[in-house]
Amino acid sequence: MQNNLIYFLWILVDLSLLLAGFMLWGKYGVTAMIASNVVIMNIFVLKGITLFGLDATGGNVLYASIFLGTDIISEYYGPGEARKAVFIGFFISIFFLIASRFILLFEPAAWDLYHPAMKQLFTPVWRITAASMAAYLLSQNCDVVCYEWLKRKLPDHLWVRNNGSTWISQIIDTGVFCMAAFAGVYEVKIISGIVLSTYILKIIVAAVDTPFIYLSKVIVRKKPSLSG
Repeated sequence: MQNNLIYFLWILVDLSLLLAGFMLWGKYGVTAMIASNVVIMNIFVLKGITLFGLDATGGNVLYASIFLGTDIISEYYGPGEARKAVFIGFFISIFFLIASRFILLFEPAAWDLYHPAMKQLFTPVWRITAASMAAYLLSQNCDVVCYEWLKRKLPDHLWVRNNGSTWISQIIDTGVFCMAAFAGVYEVKIISGIVLSTYILKIIVAAVDTPFIYLSKVIVRKKPSLSG
């Protein structure tokens, strides 16, 4: 129960900060939040947690603002700008991986206490890292395409394009990551369970972020310059 409450609290905090970034700096604030969440997600994924009786990782709680962020940019600035935000997040993730490798190359001082912990935290499992990055690129670009298509087909239904694009793209994200990361490591039954539990949690996140994209409309009405 405590994990579930913390989960919802963190989602609300993360989404609120993304909206604050949008209100203050427009697409630049949203892009900064997307990139920050992508980097942090690759660290938090190392922590296993239980949510609603399902096995999950700490990285699951950060998907909310990533997908809401690309949807907000698509809504007000177009799919081209949304793709830029996706690739900026990818680029910064690569930079973080390179930087974390370099810091581990330094010989620690005799008085250093944290090198072993940093080594354990920042030494990546390359297969999982590659799977995560591939899933991120594919799913986020799919989200942008689906959002734009739904916007053309159902222009008056904001909640449909916000949720629909996320539901579709999260199938790709979850499936690609789990198959690339765990195929040959776990039995198909176990992988299927991970896929199902992860997808359910992401659907919950998509539902929670819906009021926030409507709040973005309120923000734009009060500050029209944000709409591109």
